[in-house]
Amino acid sequence: MFAPALAALVAQDCCLCGRPAGGGPICAACARELPRHTAHACPCCALPVPDGEICGRCLRKPPAFDATLAAFDYIFPLDVLVQALKYRHRLALAGFFARAFDALPAADLVLPMPLHPARLRERGFNQAVEIARPLARAAGLPLDLAGVARVRATPPQASLAHDARLANLRNAFAARRRFDGLRIAVVDDVMTTGASLDALARCLKASGAAAVHNLVVARTLDPAAAASYEADPAARRRRQNGVTARRR
Repeated sequence: MFAPALAALVAQDCCLCGRPAGGGPICAACARELPRHTAHACPCCALPVPDGEICGRCLRKPPAFDATLAAFDYIFPLDVLVQALKYRHRLALAGFFARAFDALPAADLVLPMPLHPARLRERGFNQAVEIARPLARAAGLPLDLAGVARVRATPPQASLAHDARLANLRNAFAARRRFDGLRIAVVDDVMTTGASLDALARCLKASGAAAVHNLVVARTLDPAAAASYEADPAARRRRQNGVTARRR
């Protein structure tokens, strides 16, 4: 008898279109339109490739992590949702993102991308932790929040080129325990060049980890693929409709 009242209390409006979304942050119609990441992707870094084989970059310079699984492409409207979680504290989106992974790699524990204490104080929470909590709970895996610390307050990565990002992250992480023989699932919101994930994986491997698999909510596309998406008339309509709905 309390179910209808409870449903009314927890009902939410869709983060994208503003219509009723029931108990979740995204309505079913908008969820169906989200840009799922292609199955034809490099298994190491998750960049789209025609044959789904390891890409040239990973062959030339293998990263420290072993594989990457991305749920979505980091294009509209996924960028809007990630930013809503990260900067507008729409924490319900963390659970939505955690449920977006169709399957998880074999792992012994889940470890979210650490934030430097200064950035954590500034933001108030770590979005990777909020995504990792329900993901670890659903998988029945331990969640490690203290095994690795971000010990250098690095400048923002967004404006840096790939090599500069790698240099920026040198010695940025420090392990607080051993990970001997463990398979670790690292959780993060967005993967761009993979420099942060590579630096974290190097730290984990140096502390004995047997394997590091990345679980990222969204993967950025190369400029050509992103331009192709933006040129699509349906994509432009979805962007315009989303902007209009958020202004209501």
